[in-house]
Amino acid sequence: MRLLVIDTALGACTAAVFEDDRPLSVRFEPMAKGHQERLGGLVRDVMTEAGGGFDRLDRIGVTVGPGSFTGLRVGLAFAQGLGAALGRPVVGVSTLDALADPLATAGVPVAALIDARRGQVYAKFFSDGRTLGPEEALPLEAAADRIAALGTKVQAVGSGAGLLSEAYPELSLASADPVVAPAPTALARLTRSVDPAAHPPRPLYLRAPAAAPPTRLPGQPRQTAP
Repeated sequence: MRLLVIDTALGACTAAVFEDDRPLSVRFEPMAKGHQERLGGLVRDVMTEAGGGFDRLDRIGVTVGPGSFTGLRVGLAFAQGLGAALGRPVVGVSTLDALADPLATAGVPVAALIDARRGQVYAKFFSDGRTLGPEEALPLEAAADRIAALGTKVQAVGSGAGLLSEAYPELSLASADPVVAPAPTALARLTRSVDPAAHPPRPLYLRAPAAAPPTRLPGQPRQTAP
């Protein structure tokens, strides 16, 4: 199965082509902004390097969040447009699942954590490769309590891992790896292994956007209380 995987949800822009679990071409560029400007070029480069053209693709995978509102829209719009043009299924991949995937066989609990700002992390917990619940937006204290309840050998991964270990140094973490984005190999494995119908490319927002729509149109007078 030939796959194109795309990730613009967090602190990197990723495009990669895989043949089953074998990488044919990978581009991974850390960045906080600018995903929209870089994604098209990265996809062009990996498709050229992999050879065979877009018609050879069997499936497209894209991260659906949690992550930045702008970044998620960039990757999802690109993947859905490409999938519609090619008539290929597009698979939505949880960012937290992808962060945790390389540790899934370690036999110890895993906490996938993304810095959500405002004293929160996006979190998902795993044990023996199985999820212990859905993605959540948690205050740092609540996340620390959840990790403490898992035991003394929890492996934390993601941008929230370092944040939490600094805020709560008493936590007994086996490791805290503050990676900025999922590994392309994890994205490919999840894209290949799941049912596209059960994992649609819909954004996973765990918190409402900070910006609110205007309450009046330009030029309209302000409403005053009676």
